[in-house]
Amino acid sequence: MRRSDATRAAILAAARERFASDGYERATIRAIAADARIDPSMVMRYYGNKEKLFAAAAEFDLQLPDAAGIPRDELGAALARHFLHRWESDETLTALLRAAATNEAAAERMRELFGAQLLPLATAACPDPADAPRRAGLVASQMLGLALCRFVLRLPPVVAMTADEAAAWVGPTIQRYLTSATSS
Repeated sequence: MRRSDATRAAILAAARERFASDGYERATIRAIAADARIDPSMVMRYYGNKEKLFAAAAEFDLQLPDAAGIPRDELGAALARHFLHRWESDETLTALLRAAATNEAAAERMRELFGAQLLPLATAACPDPADAPRRAGLVASQMLGLALCRFVLRLPPVVAMTADEAAAWVGPTIQRYLTSATSS
């Protein structure tokens, strides 16, 4: 690995951790540089400013499963379990969620991420593809709300549940959002 690649990787790792722990507003270029054990000018050299650094650090693949590979009546629970495991395995989403609450650029990044990655799954799963954006938005609201309570606010009853227990509670709602007939 070239030295510049290693420096970029160190900066991104430090930025993800700092944004996750401090949020966008409180995280500073100086603190991120200190965490990466480099001079702050190097962060600016590679990323230009805090917003561009955040955008790079917030790149995230939800790695959503292929809806065609999951029995239709199990899709909600499978998706809930998947989301919970992704949140638990990578702090990037927590950092993005924290920042999105107070920063418009972060909120836009979250909208882009969920729109680009969740919408195709909702389109494949729902009875009326024209209704997929609404359904994807409702699934996102459920998962983001759960993530907020579990990973940011750390509400004790929500944190105490295993991922499978939480998925069992949330899965039926996601299932309804994705596959039920629309209500008039």
